[in-house]
Amino acid sequence: MDEELPRVLQQLWGIEGRQRPGPKPAFHISDIARAAVKLADAGGLAAVSMSKVAAELGFTTMSLYRYVDAKDDLYVVMLEHAFGTPPDLDAHTGWRDRITAWALAFRDGLRQHPWILQIPVTEPPLSPNQLTWMESALQAFDGTPLSPPDRLSSMLLVNIYVRGTAQLTAGMHTEPDAAREADLRYTRRLAMLATPDRFPGIAATLEQPPSEGYAGDFDTAEFTFGLDTVLDGIQALIDRRG
Repeated sequence: MDEELPRVLQQLWGIEGRQRPGPKPAFHISDIARAAVKLADAGGLAAVSMSKVAAELGFTTMSLYRYVDAKDDLYVVMLEHAFGTPPDLDAHTGWRDRITAWALAFRDGLRQHPWILQIPVTEPPLSPNQLTWMESALQAFDGTPLSPPDRLSSMLLVNIYVRGTAQLTAGMHTEPDAAREADLRYTRRLAMLATPDRFPGIAATLEQPPSEGYAGDFDTAEFTFGLDTVLDGIQALIDRRG
């Protein structure tokens, strides 16, 4: 099996593959992950390069190639380290509470490391933590009549929704007070520009009470509304299957 897996996955899974010739490795692949994540957290994905990661570790760039073959491998290692393990889901709650807890934890991970959204998705996840996240979401649907393919599709739907909203609001996450002021400022400006004669739909929304219309809260209210709507759709599927 080790011959079928890229070398970076062999290391993440603890599978002994063919060793490269040369001196004994001076550090572990997790050290590379921590160094790369530190650089990305400070300066975004553009701040990460093989040479900069090597410098952060105090080694030469060539020494990294004993662990990763290319920058894409470095991304795999970064994602594995950044997300960690998924939250413990309470088996005594319903599927909706469990998948909501999973979605919120996923969102929090993307907020903490927004550069994750800049990494191209070229293939499904294969690293240990990434598969653990997938398994956790699938098990959130335990007790429902959903088939394994239904569960996978439902998990992907929630995943896509969380990633999409995180991408939309990636530049909006600041201190809470500043975020609220930014929301209010946007709402005021929107009200000035979206006149009823030209933008009747937007104007009608702004005329509603905050509890019923648009409150300018991208970060909480809109995320919750969208997630609840997605889960309503999954509930409809569950009702049909049941």
